[in-house]
Amino acid sequence: MGSAQEKLYLKLARNSMVKDRHVKLSDVATLTGTDPAMVRQLKQMKIYSFPEKGKKSEYVQVMSSLKMIEMIQKEYPNADISNEGEADFVIEYEAKMQPGKTAEIVKTALLCVGVFLGAAFSIMAFNNDISITELFGNLYEQVTGAQPAGTTELEICYCIGLPIGVIIFFNHFGNKKITNDPTPIQVEMRKYEKDVDETYIENAGRGGEELDVG
Repeated sequence: MGSAQEKLYLKLARNSMVKDRHVKLSDVATLTGTDPAMVRQLKQMKIYSFPEKGKKSEYVQVMSSLKMIEMIQKEYPNADISNEGEADFVIEYEAKMQPGKTAEIVKTALLCVGVFLGAAFSIMAFNNDISITELFGNLYEQVTGAQPAGTTELEICYCIGLPIGVIIFFNHFGNKKITNDPTPIQVEMRKYEKDVDETYIENAGRGGEELDVG
């Protein structure tokens, strides 16, 4: 089908989330080449189909770049293919199962309550561990020369500074970011996603579940 020695550049993403169970090459990769018609046709080439109904574990598939090259060469035997992306990649199918609005509200409320209680417990445990009340009392006495009577300026400043410090550290308040830098949560999420993808790839390779040549 293809012209002799048409150059094709293929860049595969490590992880691709698809909403259509019939996966096309353009869903997992960006392509360019010397033959625009070849590139257009390859973008529409189906590379995998997820089951219409299946377990959640069946909605994740690991494939190799060699398998992609093999499939492309069946259509364009003379194409000179250069892979500029990942050697192995993960495809995740997001089935169209939209929960109701009530369920979303309940889940969000439970998550907020859990996060609030967990954060409160952590702060109280930390304060108790370092005996923050005794520490503030000793500091107040050293500075003023008098025993603290009830709540002092130290406790008030601490209560104000704690949430401000949390907001500045996480670089996020509501829907707005303080700076354009990635937040610590975003950084950790990217690390987590990278570890998950590597685990998918390694497990598929060891279990012989990866779609590869041969």
